[in-house]
Amino acid sequence: MLGNIRVLDLADEKGLLCGKILGDLGADVLKIEKPGGDGARSRGPFYHDEPHPEKSLDWFAFNTNKRGITLNIELPEGQELFKELVATADVVVESFPPGYLSAMGLDYESLALINPKIIMTSITAFGQTGPYKDCKSSDITAWAMSGLMNLTGESDRPPLQMGLGQAYCWAGVHAAAATLIAQYHRSITGEGQWIDVSAFECLVHLDFRGPLLWEQLGKVLRRTKYFLHYDSSGKELYGRVIWPCKNGYVAWNLHGGRLGARENIAWTHWLGEEGMAGDLKNVDWAMLDISELSQKELDSLLKPFGRFFLTHTKRELEEGALARGIQLSAVADIRDLLDNEQLIALGYWTKVEHPELHDTILFPGHFFRSSESHSKIGRRAPLIGEHNQEIYEREMGLSKKRILTLRQRNVI
Repeated sequence: MLGNIRVLDLADEKGLLCGKILGDLGADVLKIEKPGGDGARSRGPFYHDEPHPEKSLDWFAFNTNKRGITLNIELPEGQELFKELVATADVVVESFPPGYLSAMGLDYESLALINPKIIMTSITAFGQTGPYKDCKSSDITAWAMSGLMNLTGESDRPPLQMGLGQAYCWAGVHAAAATLIAQYHRSITGEGQWIDVSAFECLVHLDFRGPLLWEQLGKVLRRTKYFLHYDSSGKELYGRVIWPCKNGYVAWNLHGGRLGARENIAWTHWLGEEGMAGDLKNVDWAMLDISELSQKELDSLLKPFGRFFLTHTKRELEEGALARGIQLSAVADIRDLLDNEQLIALGYWTKVEHPELHDTILFPGHFFRSSESHSKIGRRAPLIGEHNQEIYEREMGLSKKRILTLRQRNVI
């Protein structure tokens, strides 16, 4: 889809996913690292647990479909080379602190004089303006400040960070979407633009329920290991959502009234087939109003389900629920995903050759399908300066002697 687009990717871990998404869509993404390699290469885990800048699995994951060059943009010669690249590029993705590029004459206004159609996508912790713009941050900081940490974890324990970094991933996704919108705008008007993405704001945007709950009921959404029900008077009822079973967990919560009646009748028949329905057979499911129950009554109603889940595996429960039209899902781990029939049938998992490791590594594959194009992994993440000769000599026409001199001066 973006086969005629060139992207200059200067971003660190805050924006690596943006460049990867654009590369997956077919753009020619040049990952520009400082001589010696990007600091993001030090992020683990590592291939075979061997810390090395060429073995970071995190780097592998976020830099597929990119070519890689080294360039020191802090030196005058490096700045001139970068400007030459900008002249033939469509997008620049960067994640430096506000003002960093401006001090070197590489800000959007300066680059737009070279290439009026250039799109610059800037990804920072707090954006280019406001009282926090110069503050440093990390993924866990943004997660905490956004309010989402207050919703993560169990109600009787302290808040938790998500198991995988979320702030930078969401910033990258928003940045890629904004870049595509800007590219569409340019295809109509011929105009470039500067995009300002704040990782903090991207996470705040995720908590779409919290502001509504506060405005309507004056209540703060809280973390809880149980699903929280509210009735018209604001009474709180806790009904379990994540249930332990024989070999892990499943996700399911009880619905009342006509909405849940069909499903709950199916549950009653299923539990009855195995002699575990108990008092559920006496419940008038169509008339059940959960908000009118006490916590003790709700716990008693759910108890047979909890016992039933413990007698079955995730697979048994998911297949049985699917056959009966019940909304239940296994809580999958990575082993479940690798064995998932749907993903296997679609050819989702992709084997990528890593000749330098004498190995093939399995990656998540395409994130969409189209009748006219296909998202795929066409190349593994680049080695440090792997495409220097290809870009500087073959595409930019620099002589071997000039390239050697630039390398000696630590420009590339």
